[in-house]
Amino acid sequence: MAQRNSTRASGQTEKTSVTCATRPLMADIIAQRISRRQALGGIAASSILSLTTTKPAFGQARSSLNFTEIAHGYDTDFHVPEEHKPQILIRWGDPLFPDAPAFDPLRQTASAQSRQFGYNNDFVAFLPLPHPTGRADHGLLCVNHEFTNANLMFPDIGNDQDRAMLSAEQVNTEMAAHGHSIVEVRQRGGNWETVLDSPFNRRITALETEMNMTGPAAGHARLKTAADPEGRKVIGTLNNCAGGVTPWGTVLIAEENFHAYFAGDPDKTAQAENHKKYGMRGKPRFQWGRFHERFDLEKTPNEPNRFGWIVEVDPYNPRHIPQKHTALGRFKHEGATTAIAPDGRVVVYSGDDERFEYLYRFISDGRYDSEKRSQNMRLLQSGTLSVARFNEDGSLQWLPLVWGEGPLTPENGFASQADILIETRRAADLLGATPMDRPEDVETNPVSGSVFLMLTNNTRRQADATHPANPRARNRHGHILELIPPGGAGRGADHAAATYQWEILLMAGNPDETADGARYHAGISPHGWLSNPDNCAFDHRGRLWIATDGAPKSGFADGLWACDVEGPGRALTRHFLRTPRGAELCGPCFTPDDRSLFVAVQHPGAEAGSDFHNPSTRWPDFSPEMPPRPAIVAVTAGGQPIGNPHIG
Repeated sequence: MAQRNSTRASGQTEKTSVTCATRPLMADIIAQRISRRQALGGIAASSILSLTTTKPAFGQARSSLNFTEIAHGYDTDFHVPEEHKPQILIRWGDPLFPDAPAFDPLRQTASAQSRQFGYNNDFVAFLPLPHPTGRADHGLLCVNHEFTNANLMFPDIGNDQDRAMLSAEQVNTEMAAHGHSIVEVRQRGGNWETVLDSPFNRRITALETEMNMTGPAAGHARLKTAADPEGRKVIGTLNNCAGGVTPWGTVLIAEENFHAYFAGDPDKTAQAENHKKYGMRGKPRFQWGRFHERFDLEKTPNEPNRFGWIVEVDPYNPRHIPQKHTALGRFKHEGATTAIAPDGRVVVYSGDDERFEYLYRFISDGRYDSEKRSQNMRLLQSGTLSVARFNEDGSLQWLPLVWGEGPLTPENGFASQADILIETRRAADLLGATPMDRPEDVETNPVSGSVFLMLTNNTRRQADATHPANPRARNRHGHILELIPPGGAGRGADHAAATYQWEILLMAGNPDETADGARYHAGISPHGWLSNPDNCAFDHRGRLWIATDGAPKSGFADGLWACDVEGPGRALTRHFLRTPRGAELCGPCFTPDDRSLFVAVQHPGAEAGSDFHNPSTRWPDFSPEMPPRPAIVAVTAGGQPIGNPHIG
């Protein structure tokens, strides 16, 4: 996820030394990677990269989605198709418990925020109640809280430069607003509501929630601190972006841009290269290190190594201690999507969300058993982590990150598997993985078994560093890849195979602008094109729903687009949802019957010059007493499936 007015915009670590041989026949190579299924949908592969791009023929759409498409636009409110109804379900500061204090934006405290819904909601998961075979209208809503915008959160902070004025209480309130919320929800009379007296409701924060480290790096010397001499416990989780749900009913929450929280000069530590590899430069966005020594890497040089992991939480057990699984590697995880291989091993896909970083896959040593939940909850503690290499012939190889194999040896600074997992990025570099255009969300199609990868953008890729899987120099708009495991559709797909095939689903951007090199179904409407794909989800018919982060650069709001990925409507994206000014659309999540869709509206009002007193929108309250508030919206269609309402 991009953090507006944040380190995502400036100050992030970038790989600028990536080079590839110039490929004079690049357009021909990419054309071959346009799927055979796209030909059925009317896409002319020869027009890839705008070499011969022509304006699409807006013919009769052949999409399986029949909602009334909304228009591009940019205003202060939230928009869905006319057959659908949005409902604000829960907002920043709303109570999670009966005794939670009422939200008072002028008198915020850490203790109050710890009992309230957190800030900047991102990943959303719906887990039915009771477990495991509950209803689609009653369950647990599990939501990440990625980061905070102090200038929209506090009345005396006008911009990022004013963060140095934050008090200790305000910093602690920020920490309490990070993390994760679990809240019971149910649907009555067509509307959703929270259940405040639920025994399942819980806040997990960066301020005070204790977590266990598991896997090969747990207990390693590089994870030990004065506060945790065993290197096995850490307080809190932060910058929780996307995530995933396991087959045994736990949630996986990703730690992404952890570098933004650590003050101190990395060159004054014994791990300077490690810290700089992950973006630490001594000028953090957040001021936590002023009041908490563990966020000053000069004072606690091992503390950054305790972040950047995947965290597993059991929503059905409010006493469960969250587990940080080091076996899945340390990097800027965008999410964690699980699949089951035919032999029962558990597979987890995760992208490292930064320019020129990589796509990863973890395979458990143990096997999933639907009758042994407690045993399944240990599956992510050991296994093999691999990184992806995309080949020009359309194949994908998974390269295992295993100590002692290839360059991953003591001669290159890896004394154990723990070192590889702590410095996953450096290990992947040495293996020759393919640098990608910001690999963000990765999701598996429940029908086809294919894996879809969102590549958000990369304006720093030069023409001599293009690659068939990342074919555009200065890629402003991003693109989407389909990864195809062998073995057939659905559960037959072998997610543990060493080699896949890959294809380009679409290349985002404006089809009317030749320079964009956009590629969609030929029947796309003037409002169907998108920019900067970020999160995604599948409904149970296997249609792809694409959330964006960065569309305002193209003159319209971020939102949600949907398309078929099979048949004549493949890559025919249709505009479904639009966010308020300054907001990003995150965490699309369907109920099991596809009749409700939960989405997260993150950082509404986050625009230049917008602050607590004069925001560019006051969504969702539109009250002069309230600043803009990140919120979860429930979208319904009168009891009909989302995207396919009855239209008279």
